[in-house]
Amino acid sequence: MLSIQHLWARTSVLTVLLLPLSVLFAAVSGLRRLAYRRGWLSPVAVGVPVIVVGNITAGGSGKTPLVIWLVQWLRVQGYQPGVVSRGYGGTAQGCMDVRPDSSPAEVGDEPLLIRIKTGVPVVVGRDRVAAAQHLLARHPEVDLIVSDDGLQHYRLQRDIELAVVDAATGLGNGWPLPAGPLREPRNRLGCVDAVIQVVRGTAQPRTDLSMKTWRADYSVGQAFRLGNPSEKQALQALPPANWLAVTGIGHPQGFFDMLRKQGLKFTPRGFADHHAFQPHELPAGGHVLMTEKDAVKCSRFAGSNWWAVELDVAPECGFIEWLAARLKQQHDQGRRANDEGMGNAEF
Repeated sequence: MLSIQHLWARTSVLTVLLLPLSVLFAAVSGLRRLAYRRGWLSPVAVGVPVIVVGNITAGGSGKTPLVIWLVQWLRVQGYQPGVVSRGYGGTAQGCMDVRPDSSPAEVGDEPLLIRIKTGVPVVVGRDRVAAAQHLLARHPEVDLIVSDDGLQHYRLQRDIELAVVDAATGLGNGWPLPAGPLREPRNRLGCVDAVIQVVRGTAQPRTDLSMKTWRADYSVGQAFRLGNPSEKQALQALPPANWLAVTGIGHPQGFFDMLRKQGLKFTPRGFADHHAFQPHELPAGGHVLMTEKDAVKCSRFAGSNWWAVELDVAPECGFIEWLAARLKQQHDQGRRANDEGMGNAEF
């Protein structure tokens, strides 16, 4: 994945050779979008509002941390959200509930992290409609569903689309898969309800996007010991040591930049996104730092000085105000529709 990310960052001989496959991919995905836009295929409503958090690029753009922030914010607003996810990298078949003690190899590292961090019901399944229906059947109290990824899963009807763009990597070389990172063309960003730029480390918001974007700053929070998650410390309070910073996320440089911004000295080691860590890959007796996403895969064999770094997500106030107003509008429209339905039923 690291070599792929470097490949997608620019145009090269290899990307040119891959262009015919990109043309084919773009044609197939374009026909699928057209089918839904023309009504040849119909999305399925599941009975509660759906918010999709996704992107138009392959690789890590920061979707899952935003999903966690969004779910926690929704709970504060009085909603009872649930989450559906594909469970990328997991072996689960059909639809499966994610428990706090689920195996990341089965349900995927990101859904497990969401479940642990938020405490809300999470269901994984390749078919997002089936996953949403399974979620609502098992948890009838859920009144809003957040889809982690799934921007391209048009079969699930959605009320709000949030597209995430990483400020550091942007849209890469701007080519479709596999010659570039794009799952959908650039103009798809003009069709979503909001675009959020994730700003990490020393990155700056991009100015080459034609649509208005909201900013969300990601920064490191406290660190917790994998062997005892209730033990937390500020990064600056960690003992001086020969720290090894490891991560298996889509954009590892973002994690390393955030650590450096805190003045921490360490040796970086990046792995492929969703890497299934094995005990022999990390020093059992060493001082290791990793992301929370990595920690869910390493907690079972963690060394005594392995620490996970929490991530603080701070969307700008304008986005939060817009989101609150949009949800109120959705709620009011739904209430009016219910009132009208009841009124018609009286005749």
